[in-house]
Formats: sequence, C-alpha cells, structure tokens
Amino acid sequence: MRLVHVVATLVLSLPAAWFAPAASAAEAGKDYTVLSPAQPTAGKGKVEVVEFFAYTCPHCFDLEPELEAWARKLPRNVVLKRQPVIFSDDWEPMARAYFALEALGVADKLHADVFNAVHIQDKNLSHPEDFFDWGAKQGLDRAKLKAAFESFSTGTKVARAKQLQRAYKINGVPTLAVNGKYVTSASMTGSNANTLKVASELIRMEGGK
Repeated sequence: MRLVHVVATLVLSLPAAWFAPAASAAEAGKDYTVLSPAQPTAGKGKVEVVEFFAYTCPHCFDLEPELEAWARKLPRNVVLKRQPVIFSDDWEPMARAYFALEALGVADKLHADVFNAVHIQDKNLSHPEDFFDWGAKQGLDRAKLKAAFESFSTGTKVARAKQLQRAYKINGVPTLAVNGKYVTSASMTGSNANTLKVASELIRMEGGK
C-alpha cells in the first residue's frame, strides 16, 4: 500500500472529536468590555473580582448560589469583593444594609439570608426599621446594627459605591468586574453560567493561579 493511502486510512479512522474546533475564547466587545481607564485593584500579586449587585435584584438573587459555588474554586490569589449599587435614592437603604452587616463582621454569614428574606419571604427590608427588626431576629444587636447603618463610615461607603459604579460604567446588575480592567454580565454572555466562564477566562488572562 502506498504511504499516502496509509496516511489517509489512519486519518479517516481517528475519532471525529480530534478535529472538532477548539472552544471559542471570550471576545472583547461581545462577552466583556474593556474598561478605559482601568481602575485600581486589591494590590500586587492579587486578581480582584468585584460583583456589583443589589439585594432587590431578582437576577442577583438567581446568581448568588452559582457565584458562591464558583468562588469556592477560585485560585488562591483571586479576591472576590461584593459592591452594592445605588442607581437612585430608593436603592440606598439596601446598600446601607450590606455595609452595616459588613461593619459588624457578618456580611458573609448573612448575605444569602438577606436575599432569601427579600425574594422568598417577601420582606421589604428597604425600610430601615424593618431591617433592624430582621437583623435582631438573626441574633444581631439591634442598636449596634442601627448605629452601623447610620454611621459616618457607612455614609462614606455609600458615596464610594456611587463613585465606583460610575467609574466601572455599571448600568445593570449583576455585573462582574475583573482586575479593574474588564466587565462582564449575563446581558452580554447570555447566561449566568457563561458569565462565570468568561470571568474565569479573564482571571486566567490576569494571572489567576
């Protein structure tokens, strides 16, 4: 048998999967946008991921369990931060709620519980007194929670939140920003799962390991 026939026979016998096109990489302008200018991040040697969210957003509620599972598998040098957004005055109370929980050191512990209270139990925690009552039922000191909610520090974080969402050009939530350079969301990728895949790819581009 001539060599060319042998090669042709071998090629035809190989699994079709060997010749399948490689999975397409995320595309700038389609799956994510490139920020200009880039924003300051966590620090040298770290890759920062910021989730811009709102407790009242049903899409943020849907993303939360997927994001939590994804975050548990992130490389050690990746830092995940949560950043509430304030698109109008009506959004401020729930941003203050997050910052108050953060000030008391219980934001991570109660983050999912706030989402559940709003979207499953149908509680309106946008009313500060109702939020304080809810926090007390979770075992928090009501007076300390109220003080944290109304504190100068929280007011500073509210102002900073507004500044960040402008700098990152956030016009919807949930949105993920990677290392101050890239922004992606389900409105771009088509689904939460795809958004997390794109974010993972951007993390690798930035040296996540």
